[in-house]
Amino acid sequence: MIDLHTHTIWSDGLLTPAEMVQQARAKGLEGLALTDHVDESNLEPVVAALVKFCAGLTGMVPFPVLPGFEITHVPPAQISRLVKRGRELGARLVVMHGETVVEPVPKGTNRAAILAGVDILAHPGLITEAEVKLAARRGVALEITTRKGHSLANGHVARLAKKFGAALVLDSDAHDSADLISREFALIVAKAAGLAPADFRRMQANSRKLLTRPRLQAG
Repeated sequence: MIDLHTHTIWSDGLLTPAEMVQQARAKGLEGLALTDHVDESNLEPVVAALVKFCAGLTGMVPFPVLPGFEITHVPPAQISRLVKRGRELGARLVVMHGETVVEPVPKGTNRAAILAGVDILAHPGLITEAEVKLAARRGVALEITTRKGHSLANGHVARLAKKFGAALVLDSDAHDSADLISREFALIVAKAAGLAPADFRRMQANSRKLLTRPRLQAG
């Protein structure tokens, strides 16, 4: 299992980064990204802290741990600038808090995030066919999530992604150790979303590609 969407005490998680990594290790994960919530107010200190932490882990744990961030609840016009700045600061993964059905995310967030070139559009809710087609063309992965509430639209996201060839990933959106999931449970979540074991293997391959690619330069 690879999990590219987790939170620590640097936003609304309950664990320090070290605790999150150790809990992931105990769960048998093979890759992890720390993606705390950011906006204009906290992007720089959060990304700097996670980049420093992950750099210090080199050679210390048996799997890759990426520093990232999740842009959350910002006006769509700010998204592109935040993506660029976060990458300049050294973030290896950019997640966007998509238009989940259980929170008042600004309308237009999904489209703006795809156009800005985020890596993962998390829990995109009732994403439109046009947005899924755009994500497929621009190489933005759509998330199947195990997070309560956000997961209500998993079936919709999975169906459109398969129809239009958009990449999928499966993440926990973990805020505590109990939120981290095993590969076995991830397979159950994928099945509940209408996906087959082969689809799950493709999702994990997509996650591994994001996990192991060279650092992207800000454009």
